Amino acid sequence: MWVAAVLVAATSTSTAGVDPVGATAPRMEFLPPAPGSYQLQHIQQSPDGTLFDSHAQPIRLAAHTTGKITLLTFFYTYCMDPWGCPFAHETLSTLRQQLLAEPKLAARVRFVSVSFDPTNDTPAALARYGSEFAESERFEWDFLTARSVPELLPVLEGFGQDVSVQLDASGHPTRTMHHMLKMFLIDRDGVVREIYSLAYLQPQVMLNDIKTLALEERESLAAEH
Repeated sequence: MWVAAVLVAATSTSTAGVDPVGATAPRMEFLPPAPGSYQLQHIQQSPDGTLFDSHAQPIRLAAHTTGKITLLTFFYTYCMDPWGCPFAHETLSTLRQQLLAEPKLAARVRFVSVSFDPTNDTPAALARYGSEFAESERFEWDFLTARSVPELLPVLEGFGQDVSVQLDASGHPTRTMHHMLKMFLIDRDGVVREIYSLAYLQPQVMLNDIKTLALEERESLAAEH
């Protein structure tokens, strides 16, 4: 059962790690440094696993975290926390519009959203949900799910993404999940270079980090030749 298999987190937190009824999200407002004026650390290699796309086709996650600069986040379609999954996808939508203003850069970037809830978030459900966010044919935004919770767990553990299921008054699992909102910036070699929490989910910060990786890749290719 999902509740038994996915109690990765020992304690329950709100979806975004903050009080969901709060009027404002605890975001850090600051002027980010210019792209290329800093370096991003090599944090870890992205984990791999077999998932399914919104066309019900099996894919290797590594195929969606290599070859392009990738922003990956976990979500579930039933999430109602305004500072959780809806906020993450709103932020990504804003960032996508900024990227589309620079077509050459946009072609080197993808977004990946992986569902926590394979039981309810089937490929067909993701196709309906993703159509609201992935309408642009000029930009790659992949919505992925798993065959089952056990097959998803190694991916969650590999990214260090905790999640637990809220229980009702009778101790039965509900469809509400508690998780710390995270977003992972991954370079074209599949290496995680930045992990954003809620406070740092700012489109300009993320755009500058993407440009920094793009400049790094350009310099690396130039050095090879």
